[in-house]
Amino acid sequence: MLDNELRTMIDEVKDGRMDRRGFVQRMLAFGLTAPMATQILAIGGVALAEGPSVYKPTKRGGGGALKLLWWQGPTLLNPHFATGTKDQDGSRLFYEPLACWDPDGNMKLVLAAEIPSLQNGGLAADGMSVTWKLKPGVKWHDGKPFTADDVVFNWEYARDPATATVTIGVHRDITVEKVDDLTVRILFKKPTPFWADAFVGAPQSIIPKHLFAEYKGAKSREAPNNLSPVGTGPYKFVEFKPGDVIRGELNPDYHMPNRPHFDTIEMKGGGDAISAARAVIQTGEYDFGWNIQVEDDVLLRLEKGGKGKTVYAVGGDTEFIALNFTDPNTEVDGERSSIKTKHPLFSDPAVRKALSMLVDREAVKKVIYGRAGRVTPNFLNGPEKFVSKNTTWEFSIEKASKLLDDAGWKVGTDGIREKDGKKLKLLYQTAINGPRQKTQAIVKQACQKAGIDVELKSVVASVFFSSDVANPDTYAKFYADLEMFQIPMSQPDPAQHMRRYHSRNVATKENKWQGVNFPRWVNKDYDATIDAAEAETDLVKRAALYIKANDIMMQDTVFIPVMHRLKVEACSNALRPVVSGWANETDNLFDWYREATG
Repeated sequence: MLDNELRTMIDEVKDGRMDRRGFVQRMLAFGLTAPMATQILAIGGVALAEGPSVYKPTKRGGGGALKLLWWQGPTLLNPHFATGTKDQDGSRLFYEPLACWDPDGNMKLVLAAEIPSLQNGGLAADGMSVTWKLKPGVKWHDGKPFTADDVVFNWEYARDPATATVTIGVHRDITVEKVDDLTVRILFKKPTPFWADAFVGAPQSIIPKHLFAEYKGAKSREAPNNLSPVGTGPYKFVEFKPGDVIRGELNPDYHMPNRPHFDTIEMKGGGDAISAARAVIQTGEYDFGWNIQVEDDVLLRLEKGGKGKTVYAVGGDTEFIALNFTDPNTEVDGERSSIKTKHPLFSDPAVRKALSMLVDREAVKKVIYGRAGRVTPNFLNGPEKFVSKNTTWEFSIEKASKLLDDAGWKVGTDGIREKDGKKLKLLYQTAINGPRQKTQAIVKQACQKAGIDVELKSVVASVFFSSDVANPDTYAKFYADLEMFQIPMSQPDPAQHMRRYHSRNVATKENKWQGVNFPRWVNKDYDATIDAAEAETDLVKRAALYIKANDIMMQDTVFIPVMHRLKVEACSNALRPVVSGWANETDNLFDWYREATG
């Protein structure tokens, strides 16, 4: 879109000749999402409007017990150490961010009093800062006041390398300062078009300074409240058994009127996706089941005459196979998969490319995902404006075999290819659930036909996604050649999602494997592209940079995209959950309620 045309449309919204809905619809036609359209309006001088509430109850409490099934049980309750989505979700029951995203990608205020804009002085015209006003009267669950000091402390805590947080990437290059007790200002080193990053969404929830200040730095893992949260949320902590169950009770001092609806909350861990689906849809034993990664034909059968249903949300989530760029079988200074090593097989680009041609995505969609999957050649699959049209994918055992032949990988007498004394034998790991094991089997079969020996490993999900640094079987440790899972996009912008794979974020023993670049991939062109994208204020150029970053990934075969996945949840017929494709499932929990029946 031409810059002058965009400015004309913004001016029309300002003076009332075009309404917000009309502007958003025009932006959707150009491939932008609703949240990106509203960000454009904010940058152009039109104040952002908060997303509408769907909450109906007129009093606090009275909803009884809310029973949630998270078949990957949380293992700790500190959002700064949450390497897995399950730990973010568990932490979010009690801790809160300044704001989050609703199902339409609109911002919802949580601990913030207003959405920053040019009109209210919250957004700097040069894109170099954002100022947040905090809600007055908010209390931590122990009665202490929530203030700007808590927000500033979370920045100091997260950016300290000795604390070893997963959130350091967001906080490393910003400065957060206290303006007064209820105001904080975030300063950027460069113009920042997407300013709603730090302190927005479940992964950026805020912990109390008065309970964690003593544990900033090297003592961070010793904090008792890593397992017993004291937050500001709608529910107060009662009990936590890591990997098993979390219990909470209504917070009578909650800062949102008539909320929460439920008197108690339970998040039960363990089991698997299919048992969770049955317990919600078929038997009604639970109200909500998270991440129902179950074959579509099974869900269709369960939905017939059951006590619940499936709920879908579209975002940018991608199921992928990640390749380890380091050697998982060689130990250097007490560390396997060390950045000081190179993978003995994947150092050959031909091997990586051949593997990408041995994943039959159409078969995976047809046999497994059905309504919940879309075939894709990209790692970055949303918002639409950022999705590359330059990439393609192909499934061909014949072409993969020829590629390996040409690269000197010859089939031995045992049917396994080898070169320079190294055999093409790979360990392929993932979390235990039906669709992932079926995907593994599909890939293994194709690899065998191409002369690649693949050993399959399945890890209990609560272990695979654990934030426990002593656990050897986590995806972050990556003691395998290949691993498969997905990382949800928790905001309607690619910055946070793509920043993970900058070389400064490599997972290492030194940072307690909290670095989010778990493939240990280092590419200077990618780093430069991400750095440029984060400073680019021209929307078209910024989108082109993120597309370029995706394409560099695909050319280097860092990931093999298996499926663009929709979020699939199970809920009872009476429950009214608020689920966003751009947020964690528990991010809008304050708006959940149960419809009266009978």
